[in-house]
Parts: sequence; structure tokens; C-alpha cells
Amino acid sequence: MDRARSEHIQRNDGAAVTAFNLDRKRLERMTRAYGHEIFARVSQRGPLLFSPRWWDERFMAWTMHDEVVKVQLFRLIDALPQLRNAASITRHLREYFGETRDHLPGWAQLGLRFIPRQGLLANLLACIARLSAENLGRKFIAGSNVDEALNAVEALRRRRQAFTLDLLGEATITEKEAEKSQRDYLELIEGLSDEVNAWSPIDLIDRDQRGPLPRVNVSIKLSSLFSQFDPMAPEYTSARVRERLRPILRAAMKRRAFVNIDMEQHAFKDVTIHIFQEILDEAEFRTWSDAGIAIQAYLRSCEADLHGLLDWVKQRGTPVWVRLIKGAYWDFETVICAQEHWPPPVYRRKNETDANYERMSLFLLANHEWLHPAFGSHNVRSLAHAIAAAQLMELPPASCEIQMLYGMADPIKDALVQLGQRVRVYTPYGQLLPGMAYLVRRLLENTANTSFLRASFAEHVSEEKLLMNPANSAPLPPGERSGVRASLPSRDGTVFRNEPIADFSRDDMRQAMQDALTSVKKQLGQAYPLVVNANKITTEATVESFNPSHVREIVGRCGKATKEHALLAIDAARTAFPLWRDVEPNARADLLVKAAGIMRSRRFDLAAWQVFECAKNWREADADVCEAIDFLEYYALEMRRLACPTANNLPGEDNAYFYEPRGVAVVIAPWNFPLAILCGMTAAALVAGNTAIMKPAEHSSVIAARLMDIFADAGFPPGVVNYLPGIGEEVGPTLAEHPDVALVAFTGSRGVGMILNRQTAELAPGQTHLKKMIAELGGKNAIIVDDDADLDEAVSGVVASAFGYQGQKCSACSRAIVLESLHDVFLERLIEATRSLKIGPAEDPSCKLGPVIDHEARERILGAIEKGKAEARLAYAGDPGFLVSEGTYVGPHVFADVQANAFIAQEEIFGPVLAVLKVANLDDALRIANGTAYALTGGLYSRSPDNIRRVKREFRVGNLYINRKITGALVARQPFGGFKLSGIGSKAGGADYLLQFLVPRVITENTMRRGFAPHILDD
Repeated sequence: MDRARSEHIQRNDGAAVTAFNLDRKRLERMTRAYGHEIFARVSQRGPLLFSPRWWDERFMAWTMHDEVVKVQLFRLIDALPQLRNAASITRHLREYFGETRDHLPGWAQLGLRFIPRQGLLANLLACIARLSAENLGRKFIAGSNVDEALNAVEALRRRRQAFTLDLLGEATITEKEAEKSQRDYLELIEGLSDEVNAWSPIDLIDRDQRGPLPRVNVSIKLSSLFSQFDPMAPEYTSARVRERLRPILRAAMKRRAFVNIDMEQHAFKDVTIHIFQEILDEAEFRTWSDAGIAIQAYLRSCEADLHGLLDWVKQRGTPVWVRLIKGAYWDFETVICAQEHWPPPVYRRKNETDANYERMSLFLLANHEWLHPAFGSHNVRSLAHAIAAAQLMELPPASCEIQMLYGMADPIKDALVQLGQRVRVYTPYGQLLPGMAYLVRRLLENTANTSFLRASFAEHVSEEKLLMNPANSAPLPPGERSGVRASLPSRDGTVFRNEPIADFSRDDMRQAMQDALTSVKKQLGQAYPLVVNANKITTEATVESFNPSHVREIVGRCGKATKEHALLAIDAARTAFPLWRDVEPNARADLLVKAAGIMRSRRFDLAAWQVFECAKNWREADADVCEAIDFLEYYALEMRRLACPTANNLPGEDNAYFYEPRGVAVVIAPWNFPLAILCGMTAAALVAGNTAIMKPAEHSSVIAARLMDIFADAGFPPGVVNYLPGIGEEVGPTLAEHPDVALVAFTGSRGVGMILNRQTAELAPGQTHLKKMIAELGGKNAIIVDDDADLDEAVSGVVASAFGYQGQKCSACSRAIVLESLHDVFLERLIEATRSLKIGPAEDPSCKLGPVIDHEARERILGAIEKGKAEARLAYAGDPGFLVSEGTYVGPHVFADVQANAFIAQEEIFGPVLAVLKVANLDDALRIANGTAYALTGGLYSRSPDNIRRVKREFRVGNLYINRKITGALVARQPFGGFKLSGIGSKAGGADYLLQFLVPRVITENTMRRGFAPHILDD
């Protein structure tokens, strides 16, 4: 027995003990008996699951036959509502199925070759395709409005089935959309109540052992009520959601309707439960019992969540309903966790979920007086088990209900009704376009290899196998139980894996960050000396670092290096170089790995320093620390690889190709990635055997001092790495022009980069080498939005790319190039999404936009905005209000009707300013996207396979992103850097980067001695 269940049994009444000590053998016999009875009744209806029509059955069989065809078909269905004319539809038909031609039957291959591009036949084909998709949608979506939904639920009632209505809609990315969702829910309750409550009673579905049940039943997704729904800020999210939820609950109480809270992705789970409990604990709702919440059995936390609900509901004193479901986001959860290197919250195998579902069914039945159970499943075994357990516990027949999805497994529903079970049908309604995501999810569910419906109705798996006890299936190997492959990279230095970012949906992560902020705030205002040759040097003059969110708050006072200090640092680095150069590369790599470990142990403190010094929000700050750790570990691994000489030997001749360090490296870093970029450039120099002088940006010198502490604690020898804060204009020329400097690594503005490039190119007196210059200089990055783009994804991605960290990223989107057919609706939603962003201090996790770095940056950005007003239409200007007197805030600005050669479309602004350009076609989009002096990052939102291929080929940028935001490159996965005026050198975090810090050498030795070659052996 696991610990959670054991604790529950020890602290709760005997009902749970009774439930968990049922006669298991008898329960299994009864489960199988009920299962066979359901199958017997289903067989009387015939084998068709989805529709009596032959073509419908053939369609589902075809999609299940070939996974490649299924993926392309569902992608086409997903895109279809966005396609506005026949030419677009036929083009997408060719593109999607042209890629899978070899997987299609002969007649389909032939038809594909002759799909017309335009004309009457093309119009007819497009009409057929659209109607087919709409017909498919109607199987799972009950109508486009309340009246059609009412007709659908009346039809269900004639079959003695109850309903719960789910309002489909676009993703809520604006507050305007959130307000509309609230109105729609209110109208749904008001619009249904009079007519539904006038229906003639049907005791099977209208009553339970406690009395009448609400006939109007609605299901609500809480994220639809607040566009900035964010588990990182649970209290703020809860407060805003409850504001909009209260009127809905009041209307439900007044009209005697039932409200069920749907469960969404795992990241939203805890805050959803929190909101559910908080609002029902309010005085006006505390005694109201017509509310429920969905709990997902595929989550490993399911049992703990149910225990928590039980404890809460007993304290509340009024029961609630729990809809126990398997869960509909398994693919999403596993993919996200694989990308983030998080342990997946879901069970890896279907049988594990099924077994957990049965365990949780017993728990709910044992506590049915407090948690009224509703079992949502199409798995006959799962349903039969719940029915059998309820009977074995001698519960009243109406004490629980079965819930199933509209359009799925109708014969099973009818069989359950015949067996006297209350069946409630989860009935979505809404426009087809917003409902497409739901439709595709249902299609995937029905055609998945593990689908019960597929196994039972399409593949005709035997009843005995379908009714097997899932707990008896073979367990996963130990290394796979968490969902992570046993072969995943480890931290032994042999395989690289990105540092997982913090999952701020977790209480412990949020608490760790909050504790770090509290701790760091107490340390503000300290002094930080220079560090040269391991000696701390205090200077009379200092560089004060201010908190951009609260400019009167001093983060720290750092030493202000002079030219003399720069010369001292160069001498220390030059002196330390010979010994450091000769340290074994693996030993140097070990020091980087040690530094990474120290950094990992201080990650939340380091993130907190960035919140205060550079106004990065929690996620941005944490990601910056993770990237710094990645640089340390990745470059350590790369140096181990490069340290092995390449041999190309011949008889009598040995050839060795190897690398040596260059010498003294000057690292001049920016403030926008204050730890990651400084750490990355410095780590590359050090592990390659160079000595380094770190010159941080004035605005982030405190964070740089913390990095210097880490290098010192890791054990880097004196003089190998030196910390030289100061004013760039005062010490920069000395560092760049000095003859003993071998390399300058710079990230920053184009103007400063060009100056440094000239300075390093000059040959100083006594200089015996050519200096190496590495520079990343910024960009004027564009995202192209194609006419078939997923609008939800495109708007969200552009907003995140343009306004994340106030647009102060070299990778930020400053141009959105939108095809004209989508332009107006895109711009409208973009403006509303931008308007919905909360502006405020970086330490507040509810704020999406903080201040820019300083007053000078603010004035420069405001000047660019004034230029924009003179050459384009200002579509939206965010107002920070009173915050401008507290910090260096600039509201987000969106310009429309922008010409391609306008200032705001050509020059890097480095702030929250976005230019939206309308174009006629993809040709124009690519011409404009490529038409700047920069080539750093770019993006495309499109669902056209041909257009995606073309943009990959013709959009000339260093980092191109398809159907995702264009910021957030990860070490090794997306090595970062551009060309043209965006930079000099190879990509940071890539396999070529360390080579820039090294000099290649070749040694050839003649091993022949008087005709004898030692490598030649006698045959």
C-alpha cells in the first residue's frame, strides 16, 4: 500500500477501509459480468460506432490503417476552417497528401495528380472537402449556437440521457475574449433554464437518492475567463478568475443549474483546484452543492488531489461532485516534459492509467457522500468496474453517474441506460473554427493505438482481452516508470542535457523563488570590488546599479575600473596564461562542471539578483541562469571532444592535428542576458585554455560579481579570470587595443561592435598576432504570418516574441509581416492581446511587462516611437500610468500601415515596439523579411507544407523558427547567432563556437630511421 493511501486510511473513517478491503475476486467476477452484459447489449445495435453510414466507417478505418496518412489528414482538418477559397483548399489537399503519396491507395494517388488548381471542378472539390469536415465536426460538436445545442440535448433526452454543455471557443488570449466567455456562459444558463426545466421529468436522469438534480448542466474551463491565466501567479489568477466566475455561479444558483469545472493541462491543475475551493468557500456559495470538478486519472498526483478534495469538502461541510476522467492531454504533457526535461506528470502506459482509474473509482465510491462520483470513460472495463463496485458496496443505484462524450460510443451509452445507469453526455457546441482543436483531439483519441474504442469496434479485439484487469499487466522497467528513458543524458560529463527550467506551477518552485527574492532584497546596496589576479581592489569611484522597477533602490555599488586597472588585469591574465594553457583540457573542463554545480545550487538567488538588477521577470531570470549552466556544461563537454588530437598517420609519417589556446581574452558582455552571455563567452575562453578579463555592462555588474564568486569558489587559479566592472567608454579602448590581448568576445549594439572591430583590427606597436573578434550585434527580426496560420498560435507567439522582457532581446520580434487576407483579424486580436498584458515591477509574478533597463533606454525608445508616429499609424500604445514615476517603464506599442523602408521597420529599437506590415503574398513577405541589414532570427506561422519548405530555403537568418516564438534559443538545441550585420563568428552554444577561441596546429614527424619504419609489420 502506498504512503498516501495508508495515511488516508489512518486518518479517515471506516468507509475507505471498507472500500479498499472489498472481496477483490468477487469484484473482478462482477466487473467481467457487467462488461459482458454491456457488450451483449451493444452487439444488438450492430458494429458501427460513429455512424450507420458506410463512408463514415470507411473513413475512420482508413485513418487508423496508416499513421502517416492519419497525421496529414488531421493536420488538414485542423487547417481547413482557416482556408478561405477553393484554390487554397485544393492547394492544401495537394500539399498534405502529396507528402504521403506512397501511403495512399491507387485511386487516391491518381486523383491527387489531377486535382485542379481553379475552376468549377476545383470549387466543387473544395466544397466537398469543407462539407466533409463539417459533417465530421457535427459528429462530435452538437451545434454552432444555443438553439442547435438545445435540439441536440433534447434528442439525448429522448434516449433518456442527461447532458452537460461545453462552450467551445478560441483560445482566450485577450481580456475582451475573456469577457465574452463570461457573457456566453451566462447566456447559456439563462437561455436554457426555462425550456429545460419545463421538460417532463425522467427519474432515471433527473433524480438521485438525495432528490432532484439540476437539469441544466454546464462545464467551464477557467482559463477561458482570464487571458493571463498563469499558475506562476496563483493568487492573482484566482482573484481575477473568481471575479468573472461569481456571476456565473450566482446565475446557476438562481436558475438551479449545475456548474462543473473542467480540468485542462497539468500546469493549470493546482491553480484550478485552488480556485474551485476558494470560491466555494465564500459565504454565498458555501452551502451550494451543485458544483463539481474534473480530476484526471492519468496524473500521478490524482490520488493526492482526491485526498485533498476530501479533506477540504469535509471542512466545508457541503459535498461536491467529482468527474473522474482518464485525461485528454497525454501527448501534450509528454512532449512538453520531454522538451523541458521535466519528469512527466502522467502515467507512461495506458494500463497504468486504467489501473489508477479503478483505484480512484473505489476511493470516490467509498466517499460518495462527500465526493459524489461521476465516471467519465468509454472503456467498458472501467465503467463495469465502477458499477460492480457500487453494487458490491450496496450504494443506492443513483449515487453515481456515467459521463461520456457526444458523438462517441452511442451503443455503449444506450446499453448503460438499459442497465438503469444515469448517463450524462458531455456535449460541446460552438463554431467549427474554434472547435477544430477539440475535434482533432477527439479524432486522435478514437484512432490512437491504445484507444479502447478502436480496439473494440474497429479491431474487434476479444471481450476477454478488453475486460482484463489492468493491474495485472506487466509493469514498466524501473528506468521508464517516470516516463523518462533510462538512457537519458546524465551529469557525468559524457552526454549533454539542457538544465530544466523551473516549473513555476509547482508550489515548491514558487516558494524557492520567493524566498530567494526575500533573501536577496536584504543584500541590496552592498559594495563589489574589482577582482584582478584574485585580489580584490576597492576603488574610490563606483558604478551604482539601480533597480529599473524602482529606480530609487540601489542594487549595488561596483568598483569603477580605470585604464590603469585595465592594464593591471591584462598583465595578470598574460602572466597566468602559460601555466593555464598547459593545464590538461579535461582538468579545465572539470572546473567548468564544478562551476555549473555551484551555480545550480544558487540558481534561485542568481535569478533573484536579475529580477532586481535587470528587471527580468521570474521565468526570464530563471531561464537565464539555466542557460549559463548549459554553457558551462556544454563547453566542458565540447572541450573534452576537441582535446583529442586527430591522427592521420602513414607508414613512416605521423600527423597530429590539435588545438591550442590563443592567449588573453577580453569578454565584453551585455545587460539583457546578464549571467548567461557573460558566463558563456567567459566559459568558452577559459575551457579552451585562454585567460579572461570580464568586462560586464554597467547595468549588470552586480550579477557579474556573483559570477566571479562562482569561478573563484570553483577553484580557477589567480589571474585566469578577472572581474573588471567600469564604464565601457573608459576601459573598453584600452582592453581592445592592447597588444597582449589575443581575442575580444563582444555582445551588444551594432555601433559599439563596429568600434571594437576597428580597434581590434589595428596592429598596435609590439603586437605579434592578429586579434580574433567575435561579435553578436543584434537584429531586426521578422515573423511572417501566412494566410492559413493558426491565429491563436500566431498572435500568442508574436506577442511573446515582441514583448517578452520588454522587447530587450536581440532575438525579439520587431516586425510582423502578415498576409493581407489575415491581416485585419490578426491585428485586431494582436492589439487586444497586447492590451491585456499587465505592466508592473519584475518581482511581481503577475506582471508580464516590466520596465526597460534605464532612463537613457526609455528616452531612446520614446524617440523611436515618435518617429514611428510620423511614418505609420499608431494602432496601440500601452500606458504604464503612475509607474513612470517609480521606474523606467515604457508601454508596449503596435504600429500598423508600416512601409518596408520605414525607420521602425529597418532599425533595431530594442524595446517594446512592434511594426505590423501587410503584404499581398509570400513573395512580398520574404522580400521584406530579408530586406534589412540584419540576419539574426526570423519566424513563420503557417500550415502550408510547401510554404514552410520555401521559407526554410529562402528566409535568410541565423535562427529560423516555424510555428513557435522566435526567442528562447537553447544551448546545443538551437545554437544562436546570425550573419550580415548581426554578427561575426560562429553560433554560441554550437559545435563550432569553441574553435574561435583556439588556434589549430599540425605536427608532422618523419618516423623513418635508415629505412626502418616502426609502424610496418611483417606479414
